[in-house]
Amino acid sequence: MQYRKDKYGEDLSLLGVGCMRFTKKGGSIDIDKAEKEIMEAYKAGVNYFDTAYVYSGSEVTIGEIFERNHIRENIKIATKLPQYLIANSAAVDKYFNEELKRLKTSYVDYYLMHHLTDIAMWEKLKKIGILEWIKEKKQSGAIRNIGFSYHGNTDNFLKILNDYDWDICQIQYNYMDEVSQAGVEGLKAAAAKGIPVVIMEPLRGGKLVNMLPEGAKKVMRDSGREWTPAEWSFRWLYNQPEVTVVLSGMNSVDMVQENCRTASEALAGQFTEADYRTLEAVTEKIMEREKVGCTGCRYCMPCPKGVDIPGIFRCYNAMYIESKSQGRFQYAQTVGLTKEPAFASQCVGCGKCEQHCPQEIPIREKLKEADKALRPLPYKIGISAARKFMFRKAKR
Repeated sequence: MQYRKDKYGEDLSLLGVGCMRFTKKGGSIDIDKAEKEIMEAYKAGVNYFDTAYVYSGSEVTIGEIFERNHIRENIKIATKLPQYLIANSAAVDKYFNEELKRLKTSYVDYYLMHHLTDIAMWEKLKKIGILEWIKEKKQSGAIRNIGFSYHGNTDNFLKILNDYDWDICQIQYNYMDEVSQAGVEGLKAAAAKGIPVVIMEPLRGGKLVNMLPEGAKKVMRDSGREWTPAEWSFRWLYNQPEVTVVLSGMNSVDMVQENCRTASEALAGQFTEADYRTLEAVTEKIMEREKVGCTGCRYCMPCPKGVDIPGIFRCYNAMYIESKSQGRFQYAQTVGLTKEPAFASQCVGCGKCEQHCPQEIPIREKLKEADKALRPLPYKIGISAARKFMFRKAKR
């Protein structure tokens, strides 16, 4: 296993275990199976384990496994504050103390503000006293490092990143999301500040393995590399020195062994020009099913009415590259749940965006199509309710 350093020089394994997708048995996590997978990873040198309050049964499961195998002091636990459930300062302690109990530990190595999508969510936490709370927990040793996990656009990521002296951050990033969400710009900005970056969704929930079109698989086979689709994804990430840890939700021992082997072999700067061309060709094959030829270059931005044009088109394309539900889910996360609305319905048809689009996309027409597809009535109602809940006023 290879390691990269955190902000304070601690070794973090290049591969981390994402503890959200353990196998269920009879409605509950199969702890014996999960234990075999976790211990296989641990024996191979993995020391970073990521969970969250809302991952059903996850914290309890890994707490039990770490205790029964006496490995707590040898590993790093990352878990998360469900900030979207927080309305006042008392709730912060309530959730944190419950997490410590579930994890059977007196401290958390990396504690993240979960699922920030907008600077407004962080501002709300500050209003209820989160900065004072963090300071007290770090001084007591209950929290070793503080960070945030992020789903939103690049601009809001940079605002959050620059607003506080973070110890770590976690972003969705893969060869299909290079210019979406925090993106490569966010990755490099965090690294420039010395903040380690943990990668989630390196395979887009397995879709860059299980849902690859046959044409994309053929490109990989013809490359001369004997790499699996998963290995291509991980090696692309490991090639970037700004990446600290890549999480994988592994649910078989074979998967653990393959990913640990890759994390032991892959080096930063090892990708060749031919490798990059292969993944470009793979991406083209995946994108053949897209609805809008948007590259995410953002020349159309900023929209004078606040419409997130590239974000909307990315989610619209995801409906046809992945699935309708996935596209709509990604839309809710990255466009629907920003403090300042960014909906296509805000477009007034001024046409400024089209004047700057290198692909000459009829943006105004495509925005109407995308909005209709991404926001059927049930989703409109759901997003509206979620916005009211997540952006309700904080109480100290």
